[in-house]
Amino acid sequence: MPDWSRIDTVLLDMDGTLLDLHFDNHFWREHVPLRFAERHGLGLDEAKAELYPRFRRVEGTMAWYCVDHWTQELGLDIAALKEEVAHRIAVLPRAREALDTLRRRGKRLVLVTNAHGKSLALKMRRTGLAGHLDAVVCAHDLGHPKEADAFWERLRTREPHDPAATLLVDDSLPVLRAAARNGVAHLVAVRRPDTRAPARTIDEFPAVDTFADLVSALADHRIG
Repeated sequence: MPDWSRIDTVLLDMDGTLLDLHFDNHFWREHVPLRFAERHGLGLDEAKAELYPRFRRVEGTMAWYCVDHWTQELGLDIAALKEEVAHRIAVLPRAREALDTLRRRGKRLVLVTNAHGKSLALKMRRTGLAGHLDAVVCAHDLGHPKEADAFWERLRTREPHDPAATLLVDDSLPVLRAAARNGVAHLVAVRRPDTRAPARTIDEFPAVDTFADLVSALADHRIG
């Protein structure tokens, strides 16, 4: 567990840390292939066989997270498709309470997400999470995904913070590695970003099943 007395700023991922990654997994693995198959007269398995390699080729880049890129690439209105399954968007259990606990203790809470602005707006509208945060930073506004060193360089200008007094909670190991390279001192991985999938084994970083577990585990300890 991090030493909370040494932490002033908490950087939080959105999908898989505060929100259930099931929405995104279902959307890209099932819903987009379904609509692509319907558009092109393919079977669902055929559509997946065509789409999955295209997804993997740009994974971890700005294009992978860009709604406009995939709208043009696939000939589908991705923002509209997200609205079709928006009922699946869900805040992870006890995440709001954990955020409020940390804010009461004086921690600055900053959402740092690779999600495209259109996806971010939809999810904030559906969940109301913005009211539990001090700031929201979208990687698309900085021009680089969180996996890139340039993101962290620009973040320090956009959202001034002391990396030595900062905690990042994220389900992405490449993102956590990038944060470590750029001096973020406190790093915690999320083992179970998708509530409908089993917890992952993570040895590279301290890890919890959920963000809320990180805070609730401190119930009997002083949060500095």
